[in-house]
Amino acid sequence: MSHDVKIKAKKIKSTKKIAKKTKFILLMLLLFLLGLYFVVSIIYNNGNFSITLDDNLYYEKSLIIYDNPDYKVYRSELYAPAPESFDNISYRWLPDDLYMYEGSNNGENYLAYSFYIENTGDRIADYWSEIVVSDVIKNVDEAVRIRVYKDEQYVTYAKPKANGAPENNTVAFVSDEIVAVDHVEDFSPGDKIKYTIVLWIEGSDLECTDNILGGEFKVQMNFNSEFVDEKEGKKKWKTEDMQEELKD
Repeated sequence: MSHDVKIKAKKIKSTKKIAKKTKFILLMLLLFLLGLYFVVSIIYNNGNFSITLDDNLYYEKSLIIYDNPDYKVYRSELYAPAPESFDNISYRWLPDDLYMYEGSNNGENYLAYSFYIENTGDRIADYWSEIVVSDVIKNVDEAVRIRVYKDEQYVTYAKPKANGAPENNTVAFVSDEIVAVDHVEDFSPGDKIKYTIVLWIEGSDLECTDNILGGEFKVQMNFNSEFVDEKEGKKKWKTEDMQEELKD
């Protein structure tokens, strides 16, 4: 009888240890998932589009970025608020005057954001702009359109079709991650350029299927003092040559 009690006691202790270990593992897993959710929330709560300015452009060339002409201060980053919804639409539904607004001007199922870059110094400057798709979930970027206004003129970018041809009425991305690159020269003191970025999911794109439902994407526009081809580790100074080499 005493022997049976000891065996039962050992089994109870063993069961308790297993239960404790199981609870600990489940707790660690829960904390990990909460941490992952927190990180993802931080990333995507900053919106679908952001702008960064290289410190060298400010400290060496006195260039600044801003989205309010009445509040021109140095900021290294700007964030565009995300629209309330991001269902697929047609480019034909977009207003023609999106470039005429300041800051955020989102509409139903599209993001529109205007900002400026200005030379506040006393010397002629130059800069590189680079638009990149920085994060994608469920390949939603296959159907995304990125329209870039430079003052009143615009170009619409999209990933190429499966056969490599550009989508209708678009210019193909330079690469899978790089949307476009531009080199602005002879940027004189007092000069400013207004950029308006419009993002939407194009419903007429053949890649716009149920497979991308629930997808997310982030686009970033970087203003740099130079552009370095990471493949070759050297600077590029001619936009046309650089884009051809990136495509290769």
